[in-house]
Amino acid sequence: MDNTGLKEKLKSKIMLDIDMTATLTDKDIGQVIDRCIIEESTKTYIPLKEKVRLRVELFNSLRKLDILTELLEDDEISEIMVNGANNIFVEKKGRLLRTDKHFESEDKLHTVIQQIVAGCNRRINESSPIVDARLPDGSRVNVVQNPVSLGGPVLTIRKFPHNEITMERLVQMGSIDKRVADILSLLVRAGYNIFISGGTGSGKTTFLNALSDFIPKDERIVTIEDSAELQIQGVENLVRLEAKGANIEGDNEITIRNLIKASLRMRPDRIIVGEVRDEAAIDMLAAMGTGHDGSLSTGHANSARDMVSRLETMVLMGMDIPLTAVRMQIASAVDIIIHLGRLRDKTRRVIDIEEVCKMFDGNVNLNKLFEFVELSEGDARVKGSMKKVNDLINTSKLMSAGLINQYREVWSEI
Repeated sequence: MDNTGLKEKLKSKIMLDIDMTATLTDKDIGQVIDRCIIEESTKTYIPLKEKVRLRVELFNSLRKLDILTELLEDDEISEIMVNGANNIFVEKKGRLLRTDKHFESEDKLHTVIQQIVAGCNRRINESSPIVDARLPDGSRVNVVQNPVSLGGPVLTIRKFPHNEITMERLVQMGSIDKRVADILSLLVRAGYNIFISGGTGSGKTTFLNALSDFIPKDERIVTIEDSAELQIQGVENLVRLEAKGANIEGDNEITIRNLIKASLRMRPDRIIVGEVRDEAAIDMLAAMGTGHDGSLSTGHANSARDMVSRLETMVLMGMDIPLTAVRMQIASAVDIIIHLGRLRDKTRRVIDIEEVCKMFDGNVNLNKLFEFVELSEGDARVKGSMKKVNDLINTSKLMSAGLINQYREVWSEI
């Protein structure tokens, strides 16, 4: 009997032995699995290594997320991509690989998906075939299924590291230079409004988490997300808000816009929006420009300049006002744009940092503070460092916070 056949035979026997009316613990399930494997091994020789593998796979199938559990527990895997029951890919150490794992059936994959989305009070069905969710460890989940996905359910899981990635850790990894991080620390403490831009997989959420660690711990922070991923540490006065999809009748949806408006009545010192991707940019910019200094957010863009254009587009999606007025609002609300990129060697780096200045000739003017300069082109491993370009023009917030001298000291050492 092949491994798959043996596993299915054992699983059928286990299901018959389990009392489905009782409340069973993980230990109870494990004991039933062990007993069935031992009984089967008296009839058919099963090597010890195979027994261990069967126990793990059977337990994961019955109690956890089936074959996904092993992939989720592998710290070298950063992303899991399930293209139907039989095609599972992972990103491991920056490389895209196909695994030899597969679900026993598409029904089993559907069961795992329902288990995931139900765990964070979401739903997915034919009328709502696309959903964003999260796992208990904070990993981001996206599901697309029939009738949108023609080849079966598509499940994508972006894993987050178990250990918190701080700015110090990002410096050690080479994602940002130490002195540049020190400058950002001062800007955050002084209350500069900051947008983090970058493409998919560039590390925006991770960097936002690390950047938020510079916020003084005695401030009141409200975080707003589509699916809660941020892990703000050490802040007692923290309010976490998460958007909610419509119910089965299509009513009672709570959007990012709704949450931003609600947060303004919560007396926040700072508002952190996980990602702005639609007309919620109107409310985010309004919050930044009306007394909530030091607010942070992220957005998809190919450059800092492109982030400005994206903000313009998102505002115009929800409001019919002159483009000049939109640009004036952006110039007034946003202070700094940090652009991240994923380089050819798969490493994630801060590519440039730009200051958003006043309008000039009808456009939002940007002042480049730092840019990443590659030292040796063509090498497999990208080597380079951040070079300062221009000094900060708007130093008023640093002066108000009493941090201007520290800023000048750090700037002179770069």
